[in-house]
Amino acid sequence: MATSFTLADATFSSPRHTTHYWQAGPADGPLMIFLHGWPEIGLIWRAQIEAFASEGWHCIAPDMRGYGGSSAPVPSDAYALKEIAADMVELHDHLGGSSAIWVGHDLGSPVVGALSAHHAERSRGVVFISVPYAPKAFALSNHLPLIDRELYPTNQYPDGQWDYYRFYLTHFDQTVTDFNADIPASLAAIYRSGNPESVGKVYRSAIITRNGGWFGSVHHAPAMQPDPALWPPTDFDSLVKVYRTTGFRPGNSWYLNDIANIAYAHESPDGGRLCQPVLFINGEFDGLCDITHNRSGEPMRNTCQDLTVNSLRSGHWLPLERKAEVTGTMRSWLRAKAL
Repeated sequence: MATSFTLADATFSSPRHTTHYWQAGPADGPLMIFLHGWPEIGLIWRAQIEAFASEGWHCIAPDMRGYGGSSAPVPSDAYALKEIAADMVELHDHLGGSSAIWVGHDLGSPVVGALSAHHAERSRGVVFISVPYAPKAFALSNHLPLIDRELYPTNQYPDGQWDYYRFYLTHFDQTVTDFNADIPASLAAIYRSGNPESVGKVYRSAIITRNGGWFGSVHHAPAMQPDPALWPPTDFDSLVKVYRTTGFRPGNSWYLNDIANIAYAHESPDGGRLCQPVLFINGEFDGLCDITHNRSGEPMRNTCQDLTVNSLRSGHWLPLERKAEVTGTMRSWLRAKAL
């Protein structure tokens, strides 16, 4: 019989960093560690944590560096992937260091991939959600050769759906001030469900430079209500509360470290090849990262020895849009791989 576990929070500090994290499940259960991306916090995994904790897993979901209750250094180079992976190594040691299932969404996926490549002994299974594994680093220059040039001709959309990434690099302060202008509205605007009618059409992230920013000349998000089908209202309130403290600068700073991240990827053994079982969960309506309409999944397919791919009818926010389906897909894979 499944046992119910209450989600609780804790904090771990080392001389170099403090990590706030959420946990549930038996302390002696097998470890499953969930890493969020932008602009998220560990609570994005509530549904998955509660499900797997009730099945005997010790589930951990940290607020990543710069997010929530964790340390938020000021220098942008503090958000290089090598530093973030080191945070997770320290947390993993604090949790006992037993080989874990690592699950990443959005920018959590590059962290999971880097940790599993550089510290294979810490990872017995890997789940990438929405963002596929990039063995040579999640970096703008590595994305460009994989763009669907029929949808995004080079002369019109040189950076394709990654135009927003270019805008972060060229107009960083504006991206921060525009998002910070109305934090509840920004977060409500960011978290919207995927639309099947958007497939095959130019995605909103491809026209950020053309529009002068995510919100154009008004420089703030339009007023809108958050979608309660995605974030539970109390969790959305928690998200807004921590963003009122940190703002968007720390999270956006993750994008400013391509050179360092590429160098770190080149240090990984065997070209970043992953020998652990790997699951990728794809969003069919994800105009940024869907791997079925471009070549973005090729590096993952070429460097993951045991890869399973499953697509769900969703946009980018899979852990929220398809709570039960993500859990079920992971559960089936874990059983199939005897993990």
